[in-house]
Amino acid sequence: MCFLRRPGAPASWIWWRMLRQVLRRGLQSFCHRLGSCVSRHPVFFLTVPAVLTITFGLGALNRFQPEGDLERLVAPSHSLAKIERSLASSLFPLDQSKSQLYSDLHTPGRYGRVILLSPPGDNILLQAEGILQTHRAVLEMKDGRNSFIGHQLGGVVEVPNSKDQRVKSARAIQITYYLQTYGSATQDLIGEKWENEFCKLMRKLQEEHRDLQLYSLASFSLWRDFHKTSILARSQVLVSLVLILTTATLSSSMKDCLRGKPFLGLLGVLTVCISVVTAAGIFFITDGKYNSTLLGIPFFAMGHGTKGVFELLSGWRRTKENLSFKDRVADAYSDVMVTYTMTSSLYFITFGMGASPFTNIEAVKVFCQNMCVSILLNYLYIFSFFGSCLVFAGQLEQNRYHSVFCCKIPSAEYLDRKPVWFQTVMSDGHQQTSHHETNPYQHHFIQHFLREHYNEWITNIYVKPFVVILYLIYASFSFMGCLQISDGANIINLLASDSPSVSYAMVQQKYFSNYSPVIGFYVYEPLEYWNSSVQEDLRRLCSGFTAVSWVEQYYQFLKVSNISANNKSDFIRVLQSSFLKKPEFQHFRNDIIFSKAGDENSIIASRLYLVARTSRDKQKEVIEVLEKLRPLSLSKSIRFIVFNPSFVFMDHYSLSVTVPVLIAGFGVLLVLILTFFLVIHPLGNFWLILSVTSIELGVLGLMTLWNIDMDCISILCLIYTLNFAIDHCAPLLYTFVLATEHTRTQCIKSSLQEHGTAILQNVTSFLIGLVPLLFVPSNLTFTLFKCLLLTGGCTLLHCFVILPVFLTFFPPSKKHHKKKKRARRKEREEIECIEIQENPDHVTTV
Repeated sequence: MCFLRRPGAPASWIWWRMLRQVLRRGLQSFCHRLGSCVSRHPVFFLTVPAVLTITFGLGALNRFQPEGDLERLVAPSHSLAKIERSLASSLFPLDQSKSQLYSDLHTPGRYGRVILLSPPGDNILLQAEGILQTHRAVLEMKDGRNSFIGHQLGGVVEVPNSKDQRVKSARAIQITYYLQTYGSATQDLIGEKWENEFCKLMRKLQEEHRDLQLYSLASFSLWRDFHKTSILARSQVLVSLVLILTTATLSSSMKDCLRGKPFLGLLGVLTVCISVVTAAGIFFITDGKYNSTLLGIPFFAMGHGTKGVFELLSGWRRTKENLSFKDRVADAYSDVMVTYTMTSSLYFITFGMGASPFTNIEAVKVFCQNMCVSILLNYLYIFSFFGSCLVFAGQLEQNRYHSVFCCKIPSAEYLDRKPVWFQTVMSDGHQQTSHHETNPYQHHFIQHFLREHYNEWITNIYVKPFVVILYLIYASFSFMGCLQISDGANIINLLASDSPSVSYAMVQQKYFSNYSPVIGFYVYEPLEYWNSSVQEDLRRLCSGFTAVSWVEQYYQFLKVSNISANNKSDFIRVLQSSFLKKPEFQHFRNDIIFSKAGDENSIIASRLYLVARTSRDKQKEVIEVLEKLRPLSLSKSIRFIVFNPSFVFMDHYSLSVTVPVLIAGFGVLLVLILTFFLVIHPLGNFWLILSVTSIELGVLGLMTLWNIDMDCISILCLIYTLNFAIDHCAPLLYTFVLATEHTRTQCIKSSLQEHGTAILQNVTSFLIGLVPLLFVPSNLTFTLFKCLLLTGGCTLLHCFVILPVFLTFFPPSKKHHKKKKRARRKEREEIECIEIQENPDHVTTV
């Protein structure tokens, strides 16, 4: 190996080039030895993965257990809202409130809710009999427990010109029945049974009251409808597998019965399947619990695994037929496994960072942990199990056996005497191969289409302006979508779309979106409530809200009763001896915590209830209210916290879900930059960074325009997009920068001819496998389908349209290759002239 210094090139450039060459040759040599090892011991590398799959697969069946805590999965793990809930729970525990409307404000607890909706144009207030019958039926449910009722109206029409806001009519009424469990496991099970009976009762009452529509919800409904997605998607996942198997088998076939490899396409998909089964077994054996977000792992693993399968098939086609099948397998490994190892490593790094402690969403962390195991096993199974299948298929080809029927292919003279259909089935391609064609694999239909038609069309000078315009349109829409990103804190995005929870949420959003949920306002330090400045601060904090406040009621009571309480002793004495003993104010006793030191009483904590006026975008406005109130607790003299159970899901959700993507993107960028001057060619990494960034931003922008929120599923898809783009763009770009043709156009044609078949096979199989997800009635699978469709579409657009055109405009330049070839040709001519002069009687061509 000789390194010639280019004129004018610095010495450091030569050393970097030498280092890159040494690393590349070393990796290729290692992969060549790996392929040789697999080809010499195919039975071992076939048996071990199969045994592992059987062992861990049976373990998965025995240890399967669903995750029962939905909050742990989708709510931010570390949030201020959970700390506030703990503080609120310690100050005002559940068992202190026997019959209050908002007594379990700091935890959802066990409850049953129902919305009664009247027909269009009717007034729900005129159907009191049906409402009372429903209410009595709920209260008559016997289980030895106490329940209490809260209610509110929806779709309210007020009396015109009414000063006291009198209600004229309402379309719906919402009733909530809270259960008290006191944290007991036994009573919690009883409460779960009550909720099941409650839901059955609502379905029964719906049949009896045709004039009312009933929408019920219980505390376990969200978990049940979240887990329902996995049940609904079972058959569709199997259909997806069948479609991918069929597509892989057909795309690996040829008219040549000797060189076609349909069974290898089939076995490649099965290799990925058994690696996923093994990964699932490891997950469940290590006490992992299943949740519906893990439904995306088979599709993610399939998109990467089949890429390695099709690349190995393409690498096999590029080997020389005159070599033994063992040498051909080793050459295919040397050609393909270097890039596949790099892309698998990036998968492992990005999802490993997603599984790090920096990730604040447990569902994302669990998914990334499983994905890391799946990618590792995927890689091991591809080079071992599928490599062994490739060895056996190569041996059949070398011995001239039929690729489908596994029988000996007859001679050409024998075929000439048989019917046409027999010749078509048993033809080995000699009839279609010209004597000057050295590679009969070029007759593969995808490769033939790319070589004869597509490569010439996409590099046509008249097509390039339209591609530039297309990319500008793509970039414009992507940028516009990136400016409209919205967080997906709404848990409805993860539920089955036809579930009772979604129906309830839609009706609630339509008729009960004028007000926020009840927000608890907790003052957790002693306060001088009798001080006029403190009273003013409280009024200022509560301004803009509808407040249910013992403080306001007490001030009003003092004013009406003409009682003066301007000091601590009078304020607390009248509060305890007079105000809280009146029947209409007794319920405020649970909202005040007194402390007695000697003969003096003090108020050490209290709580109020606030309700904010909202519009249709209720959730976004509640988050804004939360973000405005929290800073005031630090800047004001009053120390307080605000809390509602929904805050646990909303608190910094947008930041929590975007952090994994930012970390993964930073990891990819860091790896590519660190290897900028080490791996193959620096311009290859530069173009790869640009391509991956363009695809990632495109998917992000287009999915926003497609009404996809930033929830845990879309975030996982964005992490996958980073790797999927690298998986398909890296081989194409590195082949281009290393090509030695005279022009960029010829180099990109060579790259597409070498890797275009595998890219098209894999993306086509991937997209076809997504189609059955459309028929799963679940918001989670809709999000998964949309994001992965955009991922595959944008990657395909860049690999076959944008990169082939843009690479003909920009560096790397191919002029030095042309100069090198001219110099070598001139050197050969000089050698020939010297030999002619030395021996004019005999001319030898060197």
